[in-house]
Amino acid sequence: METQPPVASQNRFLPQPRAMLERFVQNETSGSVLLFGATVAALVWANSPWSGSYFALWKLPLSLGRRPLLSMDLHHWIDDGLMVLFFLVVGLEIKREIVKGELSSLRQASLPIMAALGGMILPAVLYFTLNRSGLGARGWGIPMATDIGFAMGVLALLGKRIPSSLRVFMLALAIVDDVGAILVIAFFYTPTISLSALATAGGLLLLLIVVAMRRAPISVYVVVGFFFWAAVLSSGVHATIAGVILGLIAPIKPKFRPEDLVESAEPLLRNFRTQILSRDKALAEASLTALDQLLRGTDSIAERLERTLHPWVCFLVLPVFALASAGVALSAQQFKLALSSPIALGVFLGLVVGKVVGITAFSFLAVRLKIAGLADGLTWAGITGVGILAGVGFTVALFISGLSFGDESLVATAKVAVLAASLAAGIIGYFYLRFALGDHSIDRNSAGHS
Repeated sequence: METQPPVASQNRFLPQPRAMLERFVQNETSGSVLLFGATVAALVWANSPWSGSYFALWKLPLSLGRRPLLSMDLHHWIDDGLMVLFFLVVGLEIKREIVKGELSSLRQASLPIMAALGGMILPAVLYFTLNRSGLGARGWGIPMATDIGFAMGVLALLGKRIPSSLRVFMLALAIVDDVGAILVIAFFYTPTISLSALATAGGLLLLLIVVAMRRAPISVYVVVGFFFWAAVLSSGVHATIAGVILGLIAPIKPKFRPEDLVESAEPLLRNFRTQILSRDKALAEASLTALDQLLRGTDSIAERLERTLHPWVCFLVLPVFALASAGVALSAQQFKLALSSPIALGVFLGLVVGKVVGITAFSFLAVRLKIAGLADGLTWAGITGVGILAGVGFTVALFISGLSFGDESLVATAKVAVLAASLAAGIIGYFYLRFALGDHSIDRNSAGHS
C-alpha cells in the first residue's frame, strides 16, 4: 500500500475560483443551520423565566487594558469586534469575485449588479414611503440587506433542482448587495467623526497598503490591521468598515508563481534527499522548513485569510451575533405594537415584496436593454425565486436595526419585522422554487451545456 507524502502546509496551490466557490457555499449552508439554532435559542431564552439574565448578559462591561476605547459592554464587543471579522470576510469575498470570480468581467457582472440595485432601491423606497418623518425615518437601510448564509442554505435544501448558474447568480447578487449595505453603513449610520483619530487611521491605511504591496508576512498585516481597526473605532466611523477595507486591500497575488515554485524547489528537494540519506536530521528539517515557506509563498494573504476566517465566521461569529441580537421579548404588547407600527410594516414589505419586485424588474430591464444576458440554465422563474429568497435579511438587517434607532422599543419592533419577513421569505422562496423549477430544470441546464 502506497503512503502519502507528508504535507508541509495547508497550501492549495492557487485554488481555482470554482473550488473556492464550492468551499464557500459549503461553509455558508452548513453554518446557516447553526445560525438558525442560535436564533431559536435567543428567542426562547429572551421569552423564558430567565429572560432577565439574557438581557443582562449583553450589558456586562468588558475591558481590555485601561484605555476607554477598549472598554465596552459585551454586545458592543460583538458588534464592533467580532462582526469586524464577518465584514473582513465580506471584503475578501468581494475582492475575490471582482478579481477572478463572477464579477470579473462587465458582461458577467451586469445582471447581478442590476438585480442587486433593484433589490436595494425598491425596499428602501417602500420603507421610506411609510416612514417619511418621525423616528422611523432612519430605518430605511434595514430592508436593503440580504443574508447570504440563510439564502444559500435554502438553495442547498432544494438540491439538484437548482442549476449551478442560479446558485452563482444568487451568490454574486448577495455580494453586490453586501457592497451596498457597507456603503449605507459607512455614509448614513456613522455618528460624530474624530478628525485626529481618522487621520491616524488614514496613516495606518497607507502603511497597510505598503505592507500589501511588499507582500510582507501575514503576521505584519494582522498586527497593523489590528491598530487600524482600533483607530477606526476611535474615529467614530463604524468599526466594521475597517474589516471591509482590510479585506479589499489584502494581497490576492501570491509571492511566488507555481513555475517559480518548481524551479526553486528542485535544489531544496535534492538537498533534503541527500540529508535524509546521510541521516543529517537537523539539516533535513531545515530543508523541510524552507520548502514549507516556499509552499506558503504560492498562497496569497487574501486566500489564507479567507480560508482561515470563513469557517470561524460561519460557525462562531455569526451564531454568537444571532444569539446576542435575535432575542426579542415576544409579548402580546410587542406583537400589537409591531402590527400597528409603520416601521415594522416598512421592513416587512421592503423585504418580502420590495426585494422580489426590485430584483426581477431590474433584471428584466437589464436583459431587455441588452445591458446583460441570461446565462445557460438561468430562467425568469429562477430569478424570481432568488428575488424572494433575497428577502431573508437577517444578519445585516438586524445589524442595521441596532444602528438605526436609539430607542430600544423601536429596535425591538424592527427586529420582530426582520425575523418575520426573513421567515416568510425563506418559506415562500423554498416552495416557489421547488414547484416552479421542478426536476426539469436539471434537464434544461444539462441541455444548455451539451
